[in-house]
Amino acid sequence: MGMAVTRRLARSDVEAAARFLDGRVVRTPVVRSAGLDARAGTRLLFKAENLQDGGSYKMRGATVAVGRLAAAGGATGVVCQSTGNHALAVALAARRHGLAAVVVLPPDAPATKVRQAEAAGARVVVGGAGAEERLRLVEGIATETGYAVIDAYDHPDVVAGQGTAALELIEEAERAGTPLDALVVPVGGGGGAAGASLAATGRRIDLYGVEPVGCDSLARSLEAGRRVPVVPAPTLADGLRPTCVGALPFGILHEAGIGAVRVGDDAIAEAFRLVMSELRLLAEPSGAAALAGALRVAERGIHRTVGVLLTGGNVAPALVADLLTTGRDLTRARRAHPRWA
Repeated sequence: MGMAVTRRLARSDVEAAARFLDGRVVRTPVVRSAGLDARAGTRLLFKAENLQDGGSYKMRGATVAVGRLAAAGGATGVVCQSTGNHALAVALAARRHGLAAVVVLPPDAPATKVRQAEAAGARVVVGGAGAEERLRLVEGIATETGYAVIDAYDHPDVVAGQGTAALELIEEAERAGTPLDALVVPVGGGGGAAGASLAATGRRIDLYGVEPVGCDSLARSLEAGRRVPVVPAPTLADGLRPTCVGALPFGILHEAGIGAVRVGDDAIAEAFRLVMSELRLLAEPSGAAALAGALRVAERGIHRTVGVLLTGGNVAPALVADLLTTGRDLTRARRAHPRWA
């Protein structure tokens, strides 16, 4: 489900989105750690999108999609569904343009993300444990209100906008004389990975998408050659739990030949702690999953410079405390935070 796409997306669309975003979002820093380089056995360059407006790179896609909608005129509001970050980004972008916003979140959405969306001025509708159910709610709201749907995965402006984070990382690495030969991106619905794939077009960069074990719709879809839905398994990475990779992203990623990497909660929790201790940054588990995947990719020993997208930093303080104190035993964290169980 999602909006129909009538044209083929290309790197030029990401470059156009980058021009649109100039001065509208934060150009986040690229950081590295000698300790993490040593651990990986290769150079790791991190794009710190946890420092982005709205706390995630979802702000890029939402800003492009909502901004272009507003510029076209006639829109009164927008509606979307997500597990949190896209909803917050759409709410913030809508407020910037004076548009109403309705966001549909699952019943187990982290309370912090619900509060953030409400604080951004959105009306929050809670319902639909799965993406398909939430999409039906979105369609009903759109029919009732006339608001435009800003899909989290299958909107071309969202894909192009999210790809600008990877484009900035790629270009900065080239300017520094350390061009990327691999790029690692967390995958939920696949919009960010698809945008990264477009940004890397024409360059010799191997792209890897990271999914939590049991939330691996992309990996299964690539193996089958068609989209395969899953019943998302429990994971700390609440932002990486769609039931199925988006149609538009899958088409792009399947053609690009992306590699899929599955990581478990232990690896995600360890990566979360490494980001805190080595980079002095706070990344949500969904963003830290990128480091977990990059460490797996680095084990292959074939890449000199690996780019890592730390996609977001919206995480509840209580979960941070538990992840920092429970070590590799995640039982306590899951018990204390049932929405991640």
